[in-house]
Amino acid sequence: MPFNNLCNRQQHESGRKHFAVLIDPDNLDEASCLNLLSLSETHQVDFFFVGGSLITTDNQAAIIKLIKENSSIPVILFPSNSLHIDKQADGILLLSLISGRNPDFLIGQHVLSAPILKASELQVYPTGYMLVDTGRQTTASYMSGTTPIPYDKPAIAACTAMAGELLGLRYIYLDGGSGAMQPISADMIKAVRQSVEVPIIVGGGINTAAKAKAALEAGADVIVVGNHIEKNPGFLAEVSHTIASYNLALDVHR
Repeated sequence: MPFNNLCNRQQHESGRKHFAVLIDPDNLDEASCLNLLSLSETHQVDFFFVGGSLITTDNQAAIIKLIKENSSIPVILFPSNSLHIDKQADGILLLSLISGRNPDFLIGQHVLSAPILKASELQVYPTGYMLVDTGRQTTASYMSGTTPIPYDKPAIAACTAMAGELLGLRYIYLDGGSGAMQPISADMIKAVRQSVEVPIIVGGGINTAAKAKAALEAGADVIVVGNHIEKNPGFLAEVSHTIASYNLALDVHR
């Protein structure tokens, strides 16, 4: 399914949920990547997000090439800066870090990226990126020099998301970061869901099927799992089953 279909009103109103696997190019070799691709095809992953807050190797291009050659699942860039644009991908989350006040990640990197993206064939997905405090400082907050939204302040998250939507951003991404001690709370996801109409992406700290289900029921449109799948590839099947069961229940009740 093309990522931009999430903004289709009929698709959005259907309430159907989706699954993205976040791939950090620093953490995969060819064998482990091929295994992940096979599992993802089997368990009907919708999207691959490729990138990270700090990329220390030159593996990204090779990983994307490997995905494109061995999988039909769309590859969406999840970049931390303009250096991580790769035209092999299908699209890019153009992230504006609206939870922070660092101008470089609100607009600076976007200015550098704009001529490259304009000349490419990448689908661009303007996304309000919101870091949430989930118990420990993350690479994303450290590298961006920003303070995450407090875990127990859903009203701040709701108003921030609302501002992003009014500015024209087409997606909201709530992220607890890699290795989050706890997932983003259902209360916060619900508050954001009630404040905006655009699709909501939720990641960080989702390491059980119950946590995935809680995020779906609170209003997440896309569940993102990365770090835990690297440690436990079998978890991919659990999340896939949870999402499929949720969507099946929606179909039954129509």
